[in-house]
Amino acid sequence: MIEAVMLWNEPNNKSHWDLELDPDWSKFSRMTRLASEAIACAAPGLPRVLGGISPIDPAFICNLTGQGVLDHLDVVAVHGFPLDWNLWPIDDWPTKLTEIATVTDLPVWVSECGASSFGAEEVQEFGLRRTAELLIGRAPRIHWYSLFDLPQAWPATTRHKEAEGSSYYRHFYMGLLREDGTPKRAAQRFVEFTPELGICQWLHFEDHRLELAVHWMKRLGVRYLRTGLSWADSFRPNAEAWFDRQMRALEPFDVTLTFCFTPEHRGLAPHYTSPPQSDEEFAEFCGRMIRRYCGAATGYGPNPTLTASAPAEKGMRDESGRGRPRAT
Repeated sequence: MIEAVMLWNEPNNKSHWDLELDPDWSKFSRMTRLASEAIACAAPGLPRVLGGISPIDPAFICNLTGQGVLDHLDVVAVHGFPLDWNLWPIDDWPTKLTEIATVTDLPVWVSECGASSFGAEEVQEFGLRRTAELLIGRAPRIHWYSLFDLPQAWPATTRHKEAEGSSYYRHFYMGLLREDGTPKRAAQRFVEFTPELGICQWLHFEDHRLELAVHWMKRLGVRYLRTGLSWADSFRPNAEAWFDRQMRALEPFDVTLTFCFTPEHRGLAPHYTSPPQSDEEFAEFCGRMIRRYCGAATGYGPNPTLTASAPAEKGMRDESGRGRPRAT
């Protein structure tokens, strides 16, 4: 079930939005306003979420407020990885949420948080526990990034690449599961924090891990999932068949569906971070996807910011969702 739709990903980060082509975010603002209106027409009442910002910057939220973007949204979201990339300590999470809450009346979600196992699995395990302690009860939605390690053969979605040094390689160790599908130490602990702690897992085009992802999310008791449908992928052959397969598989979860990534041939520059040549084309894609996947079969839920989560049954789940003793 789609519980919300997110517009773009990290729009204030050069790895996801071309700041040279749009230094004041006026192009982003117009694109987001039009897309939000298209979504509201397709599914009135479906919550619309600003793409999670990274870095966590109140001035960026104020900029978008001044450009009328937040008048078209229901939620803002932030991303934070203090053990890997941010220049603030993990215990500052409550302060970071307050910084955003002071400049907007909208609810503040954490749509990506996490810790890598690059240095040691024990560090990731600590990061999971401390993040849960700091965020559960403070943010209506919390999505842990991620379920899977990024395969070594795939590039990380970042502008900087190997120039980041060791920071780049941390992208490949963010999962609860290793590339071969085996669980890390943090996976054994994750069930202690579901369903309040959700998962953010990007699924690539025709991703071979889809069924395994569903299996593990059920086993871990995950209820809330953030993933995406790529505007760029929509131009691939058989794109709708893959989107249909993905969305059918994810029906057991409350999904925040992210729309992002500019097709190279439809951008002002040939790159997925580029502002589009036509904002209306991105809005049309968003509306079309919502009409397709918010139909009678899947629907969408009430505003999740006003809906209390059901208490979790602890212990890893089997495929049916029934609990079993947590693995040790």
